[in-house]
Amino acid sequence: MSTPQQPPTQTPVPQAAPNWQAAPGASYAAAYTSPIPVTRTHLGHALASEWTKIKSVRSTVWTLGVFLVLVIGIGLLVAAQTTNEDFGNVPYTIPAFFGLILGQICLITLGVLVVSSEYGTGMIRTTFTASPQRHRVLAAKLIIFFGVAFVVSAFAIGFVGLATESMHNGGGGKPWGGTVVIGALYVSLLGTLALAVGSMLRHSAGAITTMLGLVLVPAILPAFLLMSQSLRTIGEKMLEYNAPNALAKIFGLDDENAAGGAQLGLLAGLTAAAIAGAFVLLDRRDV
Repeated sequence: MSTPQQPPTQTPVPQAAPNWQAAPGASYAAAYTSPIPVTRTHLGHALASEWTKIKSVRSTVWTLGVFLVLVIGIGLLVAAQTTNEDFGNVPYTIPAFFGLILGQICLITLGVLVVSSEYGTGMIRTTFTASPQRHRVLAAKLIIFFGVAFVVSAFAIGFVGLATESMHNGGGGKPWGGTVVIGALYVSLLGTLALAVGSMLRHSAGAITTMLGLVLVPAILPAFLLMSQSLRTIGEKMLEYNAPNALAKIFGLDDENAAGGAQLGLLAGLTAAAIAGAFVLLDRRDV
């Protein structure tokens, strides 16, 4: 009986072991190319992020909605009670002034919430993780908020001016285009100042209270300061530069020859100083 033949065995050929040691001076990062395109971040990305935030939260809808109701609603009510003779030497946008007295509080509130709400919920950590350059985040918040506030304010004031002019077409009012721009600029700067204060205080209630005190105290305190002869000068300056009187000068209600340039300049200076302080504190403090 024959034995079966075994297949010839093959001797394995030894293979060289892989060399996992990188060559001197080589970089592992250079050996890998990500399939995902990597782009360098810039301010435009931060602006897109902040625009998405401000248009997707309820506080924006509520505060701007109430602002429009106050400015347009009160403005039209005031315009309906006036006659053609009331606009002989004043602009048709004066009825919007009465709505802005209350409406400016809405922009102050929104300005604070744009930044302080993220600190309250802790989402600011996620924001700074995605964008480690903190100054870019704050700059984007300031630009987006100011743009939104200015557009909404100018629309509200302009709408009241157009409606009032249509009601009293024979009144012969002064040109009112400048009051739309300057009035919207004033209340927008006031809201931007609130945003800077909110960034420094990082607390919604504290920042809103601080801003309300900054707006209301100079409007109330002069009534008591004017009683004292030694404090009368301070009271008169405070009365001249407080927010309600500043808006009155802008709309030509207090003095038809004044445009509120000094009041607007003072607010711009305060806003610039507050923004500078916010940037300094943002880099020096932890989240």
